Order: sequence, then structure tokens, then C-alpha cells
Amino acid sequence: MLVLGLETSCDETAAAVVARDADGRGRILSNVVLSQVEAHAAFGGVVPEVAARAHVEAIDGVVRAALTEAGVALSAVDAVAATAGPGLIGGVLVGLTTAKALAFAAGKPLVAVNHLEGHALTARLTDGVAFPYLLLLVSGGHTQIVRVDGVGRYRRLGTTIDDALGEAFDKTAKLLGLGYPGGPAVERAAAAGDPSRFALPRPMTGRKAPDFSFSGLKTAVRLEAEAAAPLGPKDVADLCAAFQAAVGDVVADRVGIALRAFRADAADVQPVLVVAGGVAANRSIAARLRGLADREGARLIVPPLALCTDNGAMIAWAGAERLALGLHDDLAAPARARWPLDGDTAPVVGHGRLGAKV
Repeated sequence: MLVLGLETSCDETAAAVVARDADGRGRILSNVVLSQVEAHAAFGGVVPEVAARAHVEAIDGVVRAALTEAGVALSAVDAVAATAGPGLIGGVLVGLTTAKALAFAAGKPLVAVNHLEGHALTARLTDGVAFPYLLLLVSGGHTQIVRVDGVGRYRRLGTTIDDALGEAFDKTAKLLGLGYPGGPAVERAAAAGDPSRFALPRPMTGRKAPDFSFSGLKTAVRLEAEAAAPLGPKDVADLCAAFQAAVGDVVADRVGIALRAFRADAADVQPVLVVAGGVAANRSIAARLRGLADREGARLIVPPLALCTDNGAMIAWAGAERLALGLHDDLAAPARARWPLDGDTAPVVGHGRLGAKV
């Protein structure tokens, strides 16, 4: 089975061709990603209108490159998959409309994919992981812990009640004058810093439900920065190190709660923790998660970074997994700014489970 996948939910224009064998194994035949980082850097974050226009200008060439790299014609694919949400609605519309046009023109099924399902199923493409497993999704737009029981079967255990973790990194970097994207900039600065110099809070740690909150931590960084102003390079490095250390403590605590709950529900299987999203590239956080997995007797899977951040291969693979179960969509499939992976989960105070980022 060959599936062409398109991803345009934020600031990457991406297309890929993925093969799914009859035994469920997957192969990536192409994975083309065009980043818009330079277009948004001057604004310190993604500007939706700029992103949508860039997708319009790039999508045809990116799709053509993905098909060429895979060595297949559009007529050879079995389906066209595209992110239908959640995300910036202008960008989602560009990718989904393009996929509908391609599917209609080629007479192929359309698979409208939930962007979060793409992240959730990537480890089955890269590592062949079996259900059930635990997913920690940490990116600029999403922070949640999800139990993955099967294709289309998800139970959200925890989420952020305010900012996503990647957003907190970006805003901290902007506050300290480190530029965009913030995650790598904060990590680089933290390497030369003293994490013990500034006493920052560890929000939500110790609570029974494995939810997250980063707004207060971000505010604490701002207050410490104002108190230490004017900031020199050492001050910035120490603040970044303290912020990163606090984040590591929070993530380890929250995921530990979720892992123990997972083990209680599935005592007959070894817990598997899958990490996806751009924040998975942070080496300090990754080290904390490796230590946690070792202590909890869990297997840790972190797909390659190119497949953790937004990409077309994860959308093509999610489309292939759905198509293998006979699931596809008609051309009236809507684009959605909001599309929870598990819509049955009760909301919590804050926008984390209710807003566009979930």
C-alpha cells in the first residue's frame, strides 16, 4: 500500500510517500519538508497569515518533489492523506484542499488525518511498536500524555491547562533576547549556566492527575529576569539552565504518574513510552525521560527528530494505518482548527483541553 501524505498545520509545508506492507511494516519512500522558520523569525513566532500564504506558494512543488523522490506517479498511490486539523486553519485548508484535488483528479480515496494521530502512530512506523503504549507529545502547540490502544482509540491522561511546553520555551527565549525558534536557543544557553542560581517553581508536581502548567513558570522567569536586570550573558545562561531544570523536573514527575497508572491498567505488558514533538530533541529532557524509563522498567522510544517534528511521513503513515482498516473520508471532510484526539475526555480548567492546540 502506497500513501501520499500532506502536512500543513503550522509552519512546515511537507509531503511524503510511505509504503505499508501486508504484515503492517512501514517504509518511507520520500519525506520532503520545507521549513518557514526564516519567514517567521523576525516576528518571534509563527504568523498565521504568513504561514498560509507560504503554504500556497510551496505546496505544489513539495508534492512534486515527494513523488519524484519516491519514484512513483500520482496514479500509483493507493490514497492521498492530509492533515485536516488541529492547527492554524489557513494552513490546514491549503493542505487538505490540495489533497482533495489530487484524490479527485486521480480517482483515489482521501484520508483526512488528525495531526495528533500522526504523532501518535509514528513509533509504529519507525519501531513497529505494538498497542497499547503511552505517548508524551511535547511541541510548540501540544503538550499531553495519551494512552494509545489502537488506531482511532486514544485516552488522554494529561494535558497542559495553559501553555504548551514548546511555546513556553519560545516565549522564554524571546524574553531573554535569544530569538526564534526558542527551544534550541534556550538549550544552548543553558549548557553554560548554573541551574541552582535562580529558584523557580515546579508547577503541578505531586498532583494525582498528570496534567501540566507552564504559565506560572514562565512568569517566574520574567520576574527573576526583571530583578536581575540589566542581564549579562551569565545571567541569561543561568536563567535558561534554571528554566530547563524546572521543566525536566515537571516532565519527569508528570510522566512518572502516567507510567504508573499505565502499568496498573496493563500489568501483563512492559510499559512503552513514546516521545514525539520538537521538544523531544532537548537532550536534558531526553536524559530525564531515559532515567525515568529505566527506574520504571519501561521501554523508551524516541523516533528520529525529523519524524518527531511536523512532517508528511507521519500523516501518510496514519493514512495507511486507517486505510488498512477500511477507513477513509469523502471530499466534504472539513478542515478543523480544533480536533481533540480523544473528544470524550472531560475538560479541565484552562484552555489546554478546549483550545485549538489540542
